[in-house]
Formats: sequence, C-alpha cells, structure tokens
Amino acid sequence: MTLAKHAHGMPTRQQVLDFIARSPTPAGKREIAKAFGLKGQEKIQLKALLRDMADEGLIDGKRTAFHRMGGVPRVTVLRVVDTADGEAIAVPDGWAPDDASPPPRLRVVEKGRKHPALKVGDRVLARTEEAGAGWLAHPMKKLPARTDQVLGVVEIDGAGKAWLAPVDKRVRSSAPIADLGGAETGNLVLAEPAGRTPRAGVKVTDVLGDPLAPRAFSLIAIHKHGIPDVFPAETLAEAELAAKVPLSEERREDLRHLPIVAIDPSDARDHDDAIWAEPDGEGGFRAVVAIADVSFYVRPGGEIDREARRRGNSVYFPDRVVPMLPEVLSADVCSLKAGADRAAMACHLEIDGKGRVRAWRFTRAIVRIAEVIAYEDAQARINGGAAGENLCNLWAAWRALEHARHQRDPLELELPERRVVLDEQGRIAEIRLRERLDAHRVVEDFMIAANVAAAKALESKVAPVVYRLHEPPSREKLVALKDYLATFERKFALGQVITPGLFNRMLKDVADEAEKALIMEAVLRSQTQAYYGPGNVGHFGLALGSYAHFTSPIRRYADLLVHRALVEAFDLEQPAPKTKLSPRSGLSDQDRADLVRVSEAISAAERRAMEAERETIDRYVAAWLAAHVGEVFETRITGVQKFGLFATIVGLGGDGLVPVSTLGYERFAYDEGARVLEGETTGTRYAIGDRLRLKLAEANPLTGALKFEPEEGAGTAIEPRGRPLPLKQKGKHLVGKRGRPGNIRHQGKRR
Repeated sequence: MTLAKHAHGMPTRQQVLDFIARSPTPAGKREIAKAFGLKGQEKIQLKALLRDMADEGLIDGKRTAFHRMGGVPRVTVLRVVDTADGEAIAVPDGWAPDDASPPPRLRVVEKGRKHPALKVGDRVLARTEEAGAGWLAHPMKKLPARTDQVLGVVEIDGAGKAWLAPVDKRVRSSAPIADLGGAETGNLVLAEPAGRTPRAGVKVTDVLGDPLAPRAFSLIAIHKHGIPDVFPAETLAEAELAAKVPLSEERREDLRHLPIVAIDPSDARDHDDAIWAEPDGEGGFRAVVAIADVSFYVRPGGEIDREARRRGNSVYFPDRVVPMLPEVLSADVCSLKAGADRAAMACHLEIDGKGRVRAWRFTRAIVRIAEVIAYEDAQARINGGAAGENLCNLWAAWRALEHARHQRDPLELELPERRVVLDEQGRIAEIRLRERLDAHRVVEDFMIAANVAAAKALESKVAPVVYRLHEPPSREKLVALKDYLATFERKFALGQVITPGLFNRMLKDVADEAEKALIMEAVLRSQTQAYYGPGNVGHFGLALGSYAHFTSPIRRYADLLVHRALVEAFDLEQPAPKTKLSPRSGLSDQDRADLVRVSEAISAAERRAMEAERETIDRYVAAWLAAHVGEVFETRITGVQKFGLFATIVGLGGDGLVPVSTLGYERFAYDEGARVLEGETTGTRYAIGDRLRLKLAEANPLTGALKFEPEEGAGTAIEPRGRPLPLKQKGKHLVGKRGRPGNIRHQGKRR
C-alpha cells in the first residue's frame, strides 16, 4: 500500500493514524517510512513525530508495531470475558486497565467454526478490525489455557482464617485462602484464583516448602517470573544424543598447539570463551578469541533449539544457574575445559599498535585450553611479576585495544555490583561488592573486538545479523537529566550533539566523589535499554556502529544465531552427523523468517532474567540484614518522594524506605524538580545523595524490602550536598507529620 506524501514530505498525524488503521499487517516505523517514501533525515523526523504522537496519547505500541491509542494491534492475543446471548466478548490479554483506560471489548466473529464454542477464560490469537463504534475479532488459533498463579506464604490469623502473604514487595495486601490444599502456616506456596472475583480468594495448587530455606530465594524468583527451569524429556534425550556426536577434525582448523586460556569468575559454571595473543613483529598483535561451537551441537529446529529459544538465556542466581542448554552440553561438552579437546568458533584478529583491528577471519576449530584462570588469580600473577609469557602477551595486546577504546570514548560508568557468597549449606557467608580488576577489562575488550568483527563480517556477506542495539537517550530523558543536573547548579545544553564522550567529560569535571556517584546514576537512568534486533541502529554506549553478541552461545540464544549466520555466510558447515539430528548447523530458513519475532522474545527474556536476578540479590541482602534489625548503618539517599526517602546501605546495597512520618513533628515540603524534602520550621533538608546514619527498622527476606528510621528522631546528616533551596518555591508539596499531603503553595499563596 503506497500513500501520497504530505506537501512538506512528511505525513500529518492524521495520515499516520489512517495508515495504521488501514494497514493489513503490523505497522511499525519501517512500514510507515516505506509507505510514505521517507528517506534519510525524514526517517529521523518520523521517529520524532511518532514519539510526539505517543506522548500526546494518539498511538501506543513499540517501534515494530504501532496502534491507535485506545485501540488494539492488528493481530493480538485476546481473552474471552463474556459469552452472553451465545456471543463471545473478549479483551486484550494482559491489558493493564486503569480508571481512565478500560480495556476495549471485542465481539468475536466465529465463522465456519471448527472448534467448540469459546467460553469465559479461553485465549485466542485473533485478527482485529474496527467496525463503526466497536471492534471485531476473527480468531486465528485457540491458545492453551493459562492460569494466573501467584506466589506467597501461608499465614493464619487469630481467628483461624488463612491468608496468602505476597512475596512481591509491589503487592501491598494479602489474599484470603479458600482452599489450603494441604499447606500449613509458613509454607511457601503457589496459588491460583478460586473464582471469578477477588472476593472468592485463592486456592493452593503447589506447596514449595520453607520460604527461608537455602535456595528458596532463587526458587521464588523462578516461579514469580515464570522462568522455565525443567527441561522436557525430549530435550534431555536429544542433548544426550548430541553430546555423543564425535568431534571430527575434517574442515576444522587445529589450534591445539596454541596456549589459549579461559579467564573467568572463580565460581563460573561454564566456560564459553578463551583468548590468546602474541606480537606480530610489526608493533601489533595476532590474537584468537575462541568461543564454544554450540551451533555444532544445537541444530536448528530440534528439541534443544526450541527449548533454548524459549528460554532465551541462562539465568544466574547466587545458589544456582538455570541454564539455557541442558547441563550435559552447557557444563560439559560445550564448555571449554582445560586439557580437553573442544569444538570452537575461532575469531582471528590482527591488531595494530594503536589497537585498531585491521583484519579478521572466522573458522571452525579444535582447541585445547591450556588453563582456566580466575580473574583474581590472573591479576595477582600480573601484579606479582609471575604471569608468564602468555598472560604478558594478552596484557600487552589489551593495552593496544585499551588505547583504541579511549579514542572511541565509549560511555564509562563504573557502578558497583553486589556479590552474595554462600557457604556449603547454601547459607549466606558474606555479601560484598565485586572488585573491578584490569583482568575483567582485558577479557571484556577482547570480547568486544570479536563481537564487532562478527557483525562486520556478516555485513560484508550481506548476511542476516542479530545486532546488539543501544539507541541514544530520548529527548524526554535528556530533559529530565537537564532538570536534575540543574539541582547541582550544573548546565546541560540540549542542542548539542549527544555522544558517550559528552557524559564522560561531564563526570570527569565532578571532583566530589559522592556527587559523581549521583550524577553517574542519573546518566545511567537517562540511557535507553539495550535490545536485540536485525535492523542496525548502532550501539550508543560502546560508541560502535556495528555490534553483535558472538561470545556467549552457551548462555545467550542471540549468540547462537550469530554463529549460525557465520557458518552459513562463510561456508563453515561440518559433515553431517550420522544421527537423528538435523544435518545443518547454519542459519535455517525458519531462523531467517523469525529474526524479528525471536529478537523481541529474547530481549524480553533478558529483561526477565535481569529482574529475577536483581530481586534475588535483594532477598539475600534482606535475609542477611534480618539479624541486624535495630542496628545503625551509614546510608545514602537514593530517592526522594513526598511520602518519604529511599536509602541504601553504603558498601552493601539494599534499598529501604524512610517514611516521612519518622522524620520529626514538622511539616515537610517536597520539591518535585529538585527531588528534595525540606522541613518547614527547621529547614532540615533531605536530598538524593545525602549520607545519613539510619536505624534498620524492618528487613523482609520474602520480599527483599527494607525499612529505615532516623537514629534519634531525625536522620543525622553526614555528607549533605548542594545548597538549601528557598522554602517558598513554586511546585512544592507540603507533607504533614504523618506523611499526608498538605497544602500546595505557589509563590507563597495557598490554592
């Protein structure tokens, strides 16, 4: 469908809405640009137009599929909510209704029905259309039933009534239990609605045991987020078959003579990358980045492939890993173990003296890892002068890569990462911040070089690429950053070209370390979230034009797809194994057809894993702190709202709330722009970044929630930042001593 351009070359808002409404297929930014014949700078203008339309409430959706706000996508999943008068009525599945936006109701048209009549609760994939003042849905496929399960802990009140206490700190209330299903008080359970209304309560479907037992916190995250953690029998059977495929030397480069080493965390469960380098005699280096050849064992379309695609990635918890691949592959046959012959995809790099990668080539190889070294041990050898020629060569090559990195000037944000150390019984032995070593940077820069080479190699063959994409910050986030920096009396011009180096220079100019940490966090919040996709928009944070994930196919499905694309593009296919496995290990036709959909799915799986891992760490921190309730900690304010402060324990992490009702018996004014609470009488001021001594009042291991209160009636400031603002300032919300909103004052007058 081709539409006429607007007079000025750009479509109007109405033309965009008309196109989206009439398009027979999902209409994303690419489809809109093509329909109106937009090119170059016009595409950038279109992106801004679509963003503005979303802000104005005209459209909703993602860059790959927009729909009119208040409407529904052209093809979507619906849930039947009514069958009155024999006609099914459905709403979009997963709709998050609010008072202002109830879910649209669609009349389901079942012409030539080949399945039983739809009933309440059924889910269907349907094509939708707007008809007059309403919507119609044409079912394409009936979907399996899905139960809305909830995770919680059984509690019995004084009257003997059972309640399900939530383990999600965002859920504030307990639900009545209609059927205990054999559960007892204190049990961690899975439950589902017992009826159609909340009043019916829930019924217990599965008893999971003691919520505070070792390994329970990761189990909570797995169930809460629906992370697949049990492999189907068919997948395990195929994995055993794949593991027995002999490693043939035919059409494989023999690199067993090279002393390639794997440098990994001391507690690594698998090893999918290893590196080697040596001087080339001309001031540069030859290097090899060897990556586990997972594509040799996981063939397109098989049972392992289907399950790996469904999982998207491995999920790492302090006490366990939920692997993307069965352990016979992930922890054994594919893992690059020291002294064992392993199948690898080898990226050969030629690096000049300034760290620029002059050339690259990819081969399938056989490697024999000389040694697996922990980051700390590798660093200790370098620092102690006992590294040996191999590690010294790696560090020398890295110095060149580091020089090129500085020239590129990617975003440099050194943010602390918490590490939970468990004892042999699975109990918390220690919680500490991970130390950032040069050894980490060495491996990271070699991996980045290989990832860039993989993307550019595939581009040279005009082959499909699953890029790792990171777009520049949106204007809305930059405006928010500008406003925040103004509270530090720092200027940020929106009209300049936004580059990672701009943020680096901004941080370099901040002398105060506490203030630098705050601005660094604000810069991080301003960034967009990285994702996967076949359409290249570059990687803003790394300051790279082409970037793909190639180096971790054991734990990321995106990397496996890149490996398959390299196999196909560079004719690296191995002789077909004489098994039931597919003879092809390159990119299949199905892979090609599904790249957009799969990229979106694995991006979502990555976000799910990150949230599950972060929540689990929070629960471990809360469990460790539960024995320290009543103690005073040095904290830093990380957030300010009119109802109170959020603070984190310095050096440990763990965010907790300080309710405004605990800050004393005066009224506090909340300045939304500056994110500051200020006492009306005393002028006591609480701002993001202030260091306070706070008493730990509560620590809930089930939810990971903490609660603080001032040490003696009011928080004792250690390092307040900035200057007090005038109290009577436009936009302040006065808060009473019990945390209730008070009067709003504008320029000294009540309204």
